Amino acid sequence: MYFLILAIVLLTFSAQSQEDNSIQKNDLPLISQVNQGNSYITFPTDIGNIEPLWFEGNVIPNFYIRQSKNSRLMGVLTPQIIIRMYQEESFPVRTPSYLPQLTLYYLLNEKANSQNLSLYGRVGHHSNGQDNDFFLEDGRINLKSGDFSTNFLELGLIKTNISTRFNAYQFFKTSFEIHPKGFIQEELVGIYSQFRWHNSFSIFKLASDKNQLDSQKPNFSIKGETTWMFGDYNNLETFSVERLNLSLTFYYHPKFLEDIGIFVQYYHGSDYYNMYFNHRLDVLRFGIMTEKLRF
Repeated sequence: MYFLILAIVLLTFSAQSQEDNSIQKNDLPLISQVNQGNSYITFPTDIGNIEPLWFEGNVIPNFYIRQSKNSRLMGVLTPQIIIRMYQEESFPVRTPSYLPQLTLYYLLNEKANSQNLSLYGRVGHHSNGQDNDFFLEDGRINLKSGDFSTNFLELGLIKTNISTRFNAYQFFKTSFEIHPKGFIQEELVGIYSQFRWHNSFSIFKLASDKNQLDSQKPNFSIKGETTWMFGDYNNLETFSVERLNLSLTFYYHPKFLEDIGIFVQYYHGSDYYNMYFNHRLDVLRFGIMTEKLRF
């Protein structure tokens, strides 16, 4: 853990101190890809308080909507799906999370350079495709077949820095997410945070072979994320630590693999898997991930 934190600090200062107009173009598809996230699948070796799983799979295909490669405005349509297969009889996959999103990105700089600032806005939906009662007769949340649905808006800024000396890319994002009244399921009001402040910081150390201009793969990457959940929910105090979600992900791409690599992630916070939102997770997980950056 201390090694990861030290690596983040060192690469941060190196990236901020390097500027070179001869760098490769840093465009919106790259920025959006980092912000949208990556597809992954976990191994059945989670360490922590999550239910025993065979795997968790996150599928994030992105469809770009733009006039040309040089456009400063671009849309991204993302039909994201998260599924969990449980280590139970018949290996059930219960209530997948469906998260279709439409995101608009606007590059504030007139020309791409080593330090870019981008604005983005997102309209999203989160549901589980079920239609049974939200609560069981005893008052507990119906985890297996209860109906879960909410819609949200998100607005944020992304700052990008590039270090040619270390061939590394650095991204910082801050955004605010809101689930407006009337767009969120009635049963969720008061027990689900409707206002969230997200922050993330990513560093991608690319391969040293600069001849691969069409598709460079990071040797490794580090990503830290935090979310502070505002609003009145679960009767939490204003500054309760239970309002904080955080994660730290380390990704490594071995030379013998083509388009995937291995990752390790620590996550602490509220469960993001639809009806399980009331669970507090503290888990260390391992798996494989696609972290392919295109330039």
